[in-house]
Amino acid sequence: MVATITQRNTLPAFKFIPVKTNRITRYFRISRIITHTLSGLLIASVLFPFTSQVFKARLIKWWCRKLLVAFNLRVVSFGHIPGNVASLSNTMFVANHISWSDIHALNGLIPLRFIAKSEIKNWPVFGYLVSKANTLFIDRNKRQDAKRTIDIAQKSLQAGDNLCFFPEGTTTDGTEIRPFKSSLIQAAILAGATVWPVAIRYPNADGSINTKIAYAGETTLVESMQQILLQKQPTVELHFLAPISPAEYANMNRRGLTLHIEGLIRNKLDL
Repeated sequence: MVATITQRNTLPAFKFIPVKTNRITRYFRISRIITHTLSGLLIASVLFPFTSQVFKARLIKWWCRKLLVAFNLRVVSFGHIPGNVASLSNTMFVANHISWSDIHALNGLIPLRFIAKSEIKNWPVFGYLVSKANTLFIDRNKRQDAKRTIDIAQKSLQAGDNLCFFPEGTTTDGTEIRPFKSSLIQAAILAGATVWPVAIRYPNADGSINTKIAYAGETTLVESMQQILLQKQPTVELHFLAPISPAEYANMNRRGLTLHIEGLIRNKLDL
């Protein structure tokens, strides 16, 4: 099921100004973030071992939404937004990657199993939470690990899971898109999965790209979080492009499908 809303030819601007917040506001947000993070640790440690996958997915969705609320990061969705999420299955979402918050923005809308680089497991606190959220980790420094990840991803899709990965293999500041790597698309092809491109963007009030939110380059995770806290009303846009059915990509190989998806996302973001 897909609910399609009116497409816009130009990327929208929003009536907010990303000015610095005052100290009291920042302290209030930090206290909410700490409290919410502690609740996540409690849920992951105490509830997850005894809950069903369906209820676990609901808890993850709730937690991701509340985390972004704590950061005051607004999520705005456009395009071919998934309608009946409960009936969605065997779908691979593919998106460009800008920040750690991309994952929470998407997971706050759709219960997803993410494919992420293995380094994330070493993040303090959040690495543990991500691990408990059924994340499939890939070691990008080991070529042979790609086959293992593809096999697991294929079986996960065939079992009815919805997956998401970022084919750039890294983050950018939002002003560019790195060439997409094609290996993990093979899992969707082998599973006969629907492929759903998503274009992610963080805008300023004038429609330009808000590069300060990016978790890219030499920016640390803490610095990225601080930049979000400094802004009065940061926003992330999720542009859901038309899903691509197996019949539509039947005549494409892995590389061809990857280039097609990359082109769609580049075109949507004018990059």
